[in-house]
Amino acid sequence: MKSIVGKKLGMTQVFDERGNVVPVTVIQAGPCPVVQVKTMENDGYEAVQLGYGDIRVKKVNKPMKGHFDKSGVAPKRHLTEFALDNLQVGDVVKAGVFESGEKVDVVGTSKGKGTAGVIKRWNFSRIKETHGSGPVHRHGGSLGACSTPSRVMKGKKMAGRLGHERVTIQNLTVIKVDDDNNLLAIKGAVPGPKGGIVLISSAVKA
Repeated sequence: MKSIVGKKLGMTQVFDERGNVVPVTVIQAGPCPVVQVKTMENDGYEAVQLGYGDIRVKKVNKPMKGHFDKSGVAPKRHLTEFALDNLQVGDVVKAGVFESGEKVDVVGTSKGKGTAGVIKRWNFSRIKETHGSGPVHRHGGSLGACSTPSRVMKGKKMAGRLGHERVTIQNLTVIKVDDDNNLLAIKGAVPGPKGGIVLISSAVKA
C-alpha cells in the first residue's frame, strides 16, 4: 500500500509512445514527512500520520507546535493519516514511491457550486415553455402525494447545495513520475479546483 498527499496544479496533455494525446492532471505530490506513527497499544489502531505543505511557526498554535516538536518535523499545514507499514517518524514519502503505469485512487474535495436547482443538481428535465406552462419550467414539479402521507419523503431530490464534498476517483493511471520535482501526471481528471489538496493511494480494486 502506497499513499501520499499532494496539491492539484492543473491539467495538460502528453503524448504516449504511439503518438496519442493523453490528458493528464499534474499533481505536486509530497514531500510528506512522517509526523506520527499510531500504534494499537497507544491509540487503539495502526496508522501513519503524514504532513504536507509548509507553514510559518507563528501560525501554529501551541498544542500543534508541541506535536511537531516531539517528532522533530517542521510544522506542516495539512496532516493526514494512512494505513501504511514500515515507516518511522522522520521518514519522508516522495512522489517516487509510485511508478508509471501504476493504478491509483485519488480523493479530493469537489468544487463548490452553491445553491443549485434540480436541473443542474440532479439532471431533471424542464417542461415545455409554451402554451401557458407559466414561470415554472425549471421547477422540480410535484414533491409527493396529497393527504397521505402529508409530507415530503426523506431523500427527495430537490434544489440545494451542490458540490464541495469528498469525491473518490478510482483506478486512474499514473502516466509520468518526476521524482526530482515531486510531480505526478495522472491520466484523466481528479476532483477539486487548482490548488486543492488531494490524497493519492494505491488502487484498492486494481
